[in-house]
Amino acid sequence: MDTESTYSGYSYYSGRSRGSHRHGERSRDHHKSRSKDGSRSEKSVTINAPPAEPLLGDSSVLGEEVQDDNWGETTTAVTGTSEHSLSQEDIVRITKDLEDSVGLDCRRYFTLTLAVVLGLLVFLTPLAFLALPHLLWPDKLLVCGTACEGLFISVAFKLLILLLAVWALFFRAPRAGLPRVFVFRALLAVLVLLFVVSYWLFYGVRILDSQDENYQGIVQYAVSLVDALLFIHYLAIVLLELRQLQPAFSVCVTRSTDGETRHYNLGQLSIQRAALAIIENYYRDFSVHNPALLTASKSRAAKHLAGLKVYNVDGEFPATPATGPGNNAATGVAHSQSRAMIAAAARRRDTSHNELYYEEAEHERRVRKRKARLVVAVEEAFTHIKRMQEEEQKKAPGDVMDPREAAQAIFPSMARSLQKYLRTTRQQHCHSMESIQQHLAFCITNNMTPKAFLESYLTPGPTLQYGRERWLARQWTLVSEASVTSGLKEGAIFLLKCIDFSLVVTAKRIPYIQLSEEFIDPKSHKFVLRLQSETSV
Repeated sequence: MDTESTYSGYSYYSGRSRGSHRHGERSRDHHKSRSKDGSRSEKSVTINAPPAEPLLGDSSVLGEEVQDDNWGETTTAVTGTSEHSLSQEDIVRITKDLEDSVGLDCRRYFTLTLAVVLGLLVFLTPLAFLALPHLLWPDKLLVCGTACEGLFISVAFKLLILLLAVWALFFRAPRAGLPRVFVFRALLAVLVLLFVVSYWLFYGVRILDSQDENYQGIVQYAVSLVDALLFIHYLAIVLLELRQLQPAFSVCVTRSTDGETRHYNLGQLSIQRAALAIIENYYRDFSVHNPALLTASKSRAAKHLAGLKVYNVDGEFPATPATGPGNNAATGVAHSQSRAMIAAAARRRDTSHNELYYEEAEHERRVRKRKARLVVAVEEAFTHIKRMQEEEQKKAPGDVMDPREAAQAIFPSMARSLQKYLRTTRQQHCHSMESIQQHLAFCITNNMTPKAFLESYLTPGPTLQYGRERWLARQWTLVSEASVTSGLKEGAIFLLKCIDFSLVVTAKRIPYIQLSEEFIDPKSHKFVLRLQSETSV
């Protein structure tokens, strides 16, 4: 990129100097004055890409167009100092990422600590209500009868049920880190805290201060607390789980680079919770993002733009003080030639659709050819595997070949065809040699057919089908004009940004449907067949 920008700058100034030397001197003086001010350096000059162009960090993907067909055998590693150099912007970005990661970890552990403290307070409070009278005034307590002892069993089982219910609902591995707190969960935590504090205040004023002697009433007070906690847990299930089950909105999710679109039905969710559900569905439903498929259209557009030549008539033939019929005739001829060149360039631009048509037809022909070779090579390899299995059955048990070894043995026979097909379809960066061998060993172990083995490569699968290093985004960014804790509304639009692309989400409310009933008389379907003597019937 730096090389291209330097060359462009040199060509620009050289062209201008040839056209007008005086203007070139002014430009160089202006450039020197700006360099002395230090307001802008060469590293601060950036080239803005179009919004639809992803920021690709993999140099191998960008260089795919210049590779030959034998890329698997003739791959050469190109290294340089610029490959590992860091600019000031990169250092600032890395520092910000580290600070964000530390902040997220601290917030996550702080939230977990608060949840554990609140849970211990909830579960120890009923036990403290029952134990404090025996510790503070044991001589004044009345004897606990059979009904009171039955309440002990009720408290024990209710606390066990509450413990299991809380573990099932709240103590689950976090799926993601959200930018804002979950409003309903925070409200439930505040409600539980206020509820327990209120019980403690009443217990301190009416029981501890007066040293109540009726121990059965104290036990019933603890039972009422446990019952109330169970009802709060039921409220948590309604708010956190059941409320969002009924579909209320239909969201349209579009990937910004290739325009792939999916539609999902969501319930009453906040924007950040809806974004989390969309990202989870994205990894399952969307095909893996392949930036290599976008480079073809970019290279074609660059080639067409390079073929267009626009001539500045006034710049090529500046006006001179000399006048005369000879000069006017020469200028007219030059103007006509320039217009003819511009018209020829416009005609070449109008015929670019033919080039696109033949280019796509040639690409499809190459894909079919490479696919046929790949299918034949894989079928021959699997046939060889069957022969090997038949031979191994005759051998001793200790000489049986492992599926991994069998995959490594037959992989070279299909490697060249597979590499060429992946190169033609621009999927070579999605599959490594190790992952292909693992998939081959898996197919051999489970006695799968060649078609089952090839399905992963002939048809682009969902994102989760590939290795995590191929698709896992370290962080998603939610961009929304409305507050992310507010609920979805009609016409709500927000973006989910990743490094290479973004997901544009548009929400629409599911319309209210009115159904009406119409009764049809069963007798209306009957008919009478009248027979006449004149007919053949």
